[in-house]
Amino acid sequence: MSKLHDTWGTRLFGVINYLLLAGAAFLCILPLINVLAVSLSSSHAANANLVGLWPVDFTIQSYKVILSRPEVLKAFWISTERTLLGVLLNNVLTILMAYPLAKSAKQFTGRHVYMWGMIFVMLFNGGLVPTYIIVHDLGLLNSMWALVLPGAVPIFSVILMMNFLKQLPSEIEEAAFMDGASYFTSLSRIIVPLSMPVIATVTLFHFVGHWNDWFSGLLYMTDISKYPLQTMLQSVVKGNDIMTLDAAKLYADVSDRTLKGAQVFVTALPILVLYPFLQKYFTKGIVLGSVKG
Repeated sequence: MSKLHDTWGTRLFGVINYLLLAGAAFLCILPLINVLAVSLSSSHAANANLVGLWPVDFTIQSYKVILSRPEVLKAFWISTERTLLGVLLNNVLTILMAYPLAKSAKQFTGRHVYMWGMIFVMLFNGGLVPTYIIVHDLGLLNSMWALVLPGAVPIFSVILMMNFLKQLPSEIEEAAFMDGASYFTSLSRIIVPLSMPVIATVTLFHFVGHWNDWFSGLLYMTDISKYPLQTMLQSVVKGNDIMTLDAAKLYADVSDRTLKGAQVFVTALPILVLYPFLQKYFTKGIVLGSVKG
């Protein structure tokens, strides 16, 4: 009787957990659904606050206006280029730094010195003004490198990957060394294929970080035409639209609010598309790469 009671109690507990998590997830996506509904509604319905979770007077005119504006398309391409280059650079440097740090102190002399140095710079950075001065003096302002080089080595990702690599059986790599493999051969042909869960995890971190970053563009880009999409979006949301709205005024069913809603959803779309492909690796990579005592 007690086993039956435990079974029903376990099932009830699971059902309640699923309901609570589903409710929490629904609350998290409510704002995005509302933004999408506003972007697909008429200007009158949006300005009168008549839109909830479903479009009122359905129209895609806002998206037509946005996609027809060359400034948006150029900013979108700049963000795409910055994200692809930044993720590639972050991943390569993260792997190259985490691999030797995953070795023991006997294999890598001075490992603890590097570890303490990493932790220190993760907690205490050089500051905004010194970083800007360095970027300026190197002549990187208004260039793509100003957006990707200051954060080229994400320390948190290095620690996450380092702890994941420590979990891999050392016998696999030792067998490769006995067959004449070098460290780079072992890294590229053995370690990297076995580390796909944590690589997918840090790739998602890096992708979201680069794609959502608006402050770097505002700080390092003095030429408005070189703004990435998020920096342009930030200016629009704050009311300082750096793009002319003359073309948008030609459309009777487009308002400032529907345009902003469409811009917000367009910028969030790449993250929504990418995440399902990496989600199956995400939890595993986080758990196995977590810092353990």
